[in-house]
Amino acid sequence: MTAIPSPTFASSAQPSLVELALVFLKLGTTAFGGPAAHIAMMEEEFVHRRRWLTEEDFLDRLGAANLIPGPSSTEMAIFIGHTRRGLIVAGCCFIIPAAILVSLIAAAYVRYGSLPELGSMLHAIKPVVIAIILQAFWKLMRTAIKTTLLGAIATAAAILSLHGVNILLILVLAGLTSAAGLLATRAKTVRGSLFTASPRMIAALSAAAAGAAAVPFSLLRLFLTFVKIGSVLFGGGYVLLAFLQSDFVTRLHWLTERQLLDAVAVGQFTPGPLFTTATFIGYLLAGLPGAAVATAGIFVPGFVFVAISGPLIPAIRRSPLAGAALDGVVAGSLALMGVVAWQLGKASITNWTAVVIAAVSVAILLRFRVNSAWLIAGAALIGLLVRM
Repeated sequence: MTAIPSPTFASSAQPSLVELALVFLKLGTTAFGGPAAHIAMMEEEFVHRRRWLTEEDFLDRLGAANLIPGPSSTEMAIFIGHTRRGLIVAGCCFIIPAAILVSLIAAAYVRYGSLPELGSMLHAIKPVVIAIILQAFWKLMRTAIKTTLLGAIATAAAILSLHGVNILLILVLAGLTSAAGLLATRAKTVRGSLFTASPRMIAALSAAAAGAAAVPFSLLRLFLTFVKIGSVLFGGGYVLLAFLQSDFVTRLHWLTERQLLDAVAVGQFTPGPLFTTATFIGYLLAGLPGAAVATAGIFVPGFVFVAISGPLIPAIRRSPLAGAALDGVVAGSLALMGVVAWQLGKASITNWTAVVIAAVSVAILLRFRVNSAWLIAGAALIGLLVRM
């Protein structure tokens, strides 16, 4: 197998930092639906619309973003900014709109004691989000699944994910299996699949000892707690909830169960990264200074990890063995994306109105080059007019 050349960008034109900032501010303002939907929007924006990346380069960075701790969609934004010499600009502009909106909602929450009533509108938006994820999943899968082995790896990854196996373990096994397949081919031997794992590998994530009394609050402790979470958290928003429960409710006693669930809800229905849940928590605990400190704490590790790992991707691709491992990680990552779409779809598409919205959205996305933000805006309007 010949060495895979280093990435060649689809468009050699170097955007200005202002252009980079504007496009990520737009995404940060309109990217509803969680990491899978965010990644789908980025794929449409930067691979097809602006042609800043090829499909293969986008998939390589998706695989890398899934292998390092932290919020995968935000790290994808940082990775894309890194390719255009604007790592900090891209990441900050993707985060800031959501952080501002979450802070405003937190201020209303502190004042009135409840969240804004947006239920019907949010129910209408969710089927569009599922359609966006499915469209990206289909396009990326056609590029990523290049061999029978990669197809088997993707299938196994989906099965393991549905059985509760730790996401990091799934991705590591996917990479090892793909690399082992290359070695077996070179040796002209047939090996059994290495892609097996035991389920329930994340049971210890929330195992923290409960303190007898609340730990005194400080902005430094708040910052360090979120730095720790951002540095070790794999698996996205659902695993984030376990960490937040363990640290802020059980260990520190800074939040009640209800406040934690409200914080997670805000992170889910606002645009941009789900990790702006940290912004909400910070505001509850210490107003605007707390919101700023918490946001910085949970996102700073992602910038560091991307800056370190970004330059390694071309070197990985030049090595046939490491490139095969990355192919396996990409296949596993996309399988996890498909599982997310399935799980969210079951929870979101629960009546005929939602079915129609999802079906029409899929048809429009596959047939026309429409910006997904318009579909989200249209669904929100439907939600305001029709009770769901």
